[in-house]
Amino acid sequence: MSGSSLDGLDIAYIHLHENAGKWSFTFIHTACYEYPDSWRQKLAGATSLSALDYQLLHAEYGHYLGERVNHFIGTNALQYQVQLISSHGHTTFHRPASRMTAQLGDGAALAAVTGINTVSDLRAMDLALGGQGAPIVPIGEKWLLKEYDWFLNLGGIANLSHHRTAGDFVAFDVCPANRVLDQLAAEEGMRYDPEGSLAAKGRLDIRLLEALNALPYYSEPYPKSLANEFGTGTVRSLIAGFRLPVADALRTCTEHIAIQVKNAILLSQTDPAASAISTISATPAAPSAPRRLLVTGGGAHNTFLVGRLREYLAPLQIEPVIPAPELIDYKEALVMALIGVLRWREEYNVLASVTGASRNSIGGALWIGQS
Repeated sequence: MSGSSLDGLDIAYIHLHENAGKWSFTFIHTACYEYPDSWRQKLAGATSLSALDYQLLHAEYGHYLGERVNHFIGTNALQYQVQLISSHGHTTFHRPASRMTAQLGDGAALAAVTGINTVSDLRAMDLALGGQGAPIVPIGEKWLLKEYDWFLNLGGIANLSHHRTAGDFVAFDVCPANRVLDQLAAEEGMRYDPEGSLAAKGRLDIRLLEALNALPYYSEPYPKSLANEFGTGTVRSLIAGFRLPVADALRTCTEHIAIQVKNAILLSQTDPAASAISTISATPAAPSAPRRLLVTGGGAHNTFLVGRLREYLAPLQIEPVIPAPELIDYKEALVMALIGVLRWREEYNVLASVTGASRNSIGGALWIGQS
C-alpha cells in the first residue's frame, strides 16, 4: 500500500482465516520502506507526465514494488510461504465522474519479479459500475473489525466509514489531512509535524477556517471521494493566499480537519439524499452509552489533532479509540490483503452501499506469477 502522503511503501505479511463466515487476522511481519527522494519526486510528478512517460513509470514502479517485496520476503525469511500478493499501488488520477481511476504499479511486473500470484487494480471495476471507487476499505471493517461504530483513517486524505444499525456501511472521503499538514511542515524544513507540536503553538485564524469550511465539497451528499489535487491544489492554494506563519496555518488546518470529521460523522447518520449543510445545523441527541470511533493512519500519531477530535466528539458521546501501533500503521495494508483474498475466492470485495456503484463487485486484476 502506498498512500497519498508519500511517506513510504507499507508491506504487511498477514495470515487470514475464515471459519463459517467469520474472519480473523494476524499480523506476522510489517515494514514501511521510506521512499528515496528520487521515487518521492517521480510519484509526486506522475500526473504531469506525457502518456508514454506515465506508462513507462507505471512499469518501472511495478518492478520497484516487486523488488521491495522480494527484499521484505528475504529479510523475514518468508521464501515459499507467501501465497498471494495484493497491491493497491499509488493513486495518481481519480475521476469518478468519467469512470476512471489510475494506480501506478504494474501488477504484471510485480508478479513477474516475485514469481508470486498478484492482484492489482483494485478500484477499477467499481468505477466501471458507476461507483466512486473509494473508499474500498469498509469491506475489511465489515469482516475484520466489527466491534466499532465508525472508522476514521487519517492518511493523506481523511476518510470515514460508518457501520449503521441497519447493517449497511456508508463511507466517503472527508477532507485533505496529512498531505497538506506535511506540505506545511516542509516549509519549516520538517518532514512532518511530530505529534502536532508546531500546530499546538500556532494561532487559530478564523478567516481561513471559515474559508476552508465553506469549500463546496463539504456540502455535497455522499457517496463522494476526493482526488489528491483537492488537497495539494485547492486547499493548499487557499491556505497560501492568507500568508500566515506556518504554525498558524497548521493550527487552523488541524481545526478544519477536526470540524469536518465531526460533520462527516453527523452526515453518515443521515439519508444520502440529505445535504451536508442541513445535517450539520443541529446536533442529534446523544446515545445513552458512548460509541466508538477507530482512528488509524499516520494522523493517529498526531496527539494534538486527536485531542481536537475528542473535544468535538465528546458532546456526541463518541469515543476516539487509538489501537495498537500495527493496526494504526498497517490497517489499509491489512484490508488490501483481504481484498486480494476475496478476489482470489471470487467473492464480493467492494461494497456498492459505500461507493454508489450499481452493485457490489469483485474487483482486481489477477496476474499469475507462478511458473
